Amino acid sequence: MIAILTSGVALGVHVPGLLLLRRLQERHVVSRIDVFEQLLRVEKQGKINQSKQAFHRNFRVALAGQRLARNLMPELDEGALALLFSEWEQHGVNRFVVLSGFWQPIIQRYRQHHSPITVDLCHVDSVVSPSFQRTESLPLARNIWLVNDADSSLPWSIPVSYSEPISWHQRSQRILAHGGGWGIGTYAERVSELTEHNIAIDIIAYHHDDITDARCRYFMIDPDWCPWLDLGFPPFGEVRCKNVPISFQRRHDHHHSFELARQSLGMLSKPGGGTLLDSLWSATPMIFLEPFGAHEQCNAALWQRLGLGITLEHWRQQRFSLNVLETLHQNLLAQRRRVPDYAQHLSGVVAH
Repeated sequence: MIAILTSGVALGVHVPGLLLLRRLQERHVVSRIDVFEQLLRVEKQGKINQSKQAFHRNFRVALAGQRLARNLMPELDEGALALLFSEWEQHGVNRFVVLSGFWQPIIQRYRQHHSPITVDLCHVDSVVSPSFQRTESLPLARNIWLVNDADSSLPWSIPVSYSEPISWHQRSQRILAHGGGWGIGTYAERVSELTEHNIAIDIIAYHHDDITDARCRYFMIDPDWCPWLDLGFPPFGEVRCKNVPISFQRRHDHHHSFELARQSLGMLSKPGGGTLLDSLWSATPMIFLEPFGAHEQCNAALWQRLGLGITLEHWRQQRFSLNVLETLHQNLLAQRRRVPDYAQHLSGVVAH
């Protein structure tokens, strides 16, 4: 059995984990997903939402909070950890895919009494991300890179959908703007410039206070959804009117916001690893805003070197040309066709 280990505070890590779970299940590979925050003491879980609100309101606060991130082993509920170890043992878990570095000391402890196990460290970012930097590296683990800054490559990928991307001329003439799972970044500040150039915008809002521009369409993830209590994809819906309840829906095969990405001409966002995955599988170019840390800066630089994205500043210099975006779209189609499928690889390894 394969256990996929994610973190619910980083949807750019958690959603790729859910996607890997679905792709493995479609291939009849017995697998499960575990979320790091399930193991935290209750009082620590309660503080996470406070941090999310603060990070959303102020990008500088979010950057400072990222720099202060630390090893969270002292915050764990030992009873919850013992129960998880028991479940792994009972279900015969012998292969782990680690998407958040905070799991590394937990796997190291489990390995001391339950060997042999096989561990893949799956990196959604192009360089080592903060959660892996702040924990001791696991020995005898294989590094799986979805994007790799070192050699400017896409060594593996997790398919969001096997459906072909929507052709360029059949897409809605809109740009999708968002700030990742926590609504972090400067996307809301940049939208007005685009609307003034008659560019239609879809915005994934974080809460109702973000709905400020009548010229835009707004969508939301259900604010009551908690990824370590509900292991499905986030419920998602369009905001029809501020005072009308949102009809949240969810898909079983992938996150609902990916359908917006497929229809869009570009995605205006910080360069998170999960957003790069959406960009590749929808063949929708990235329009980069300020990065959330050095690892996202490397993500943006790599995507630009490969001809898959552009900074907002550079696009502005190109007079917001849609022809520029179409060229990036064609490059994404070519990359998508040749990238190796990590889920297919794992299913083959397990079968043998």
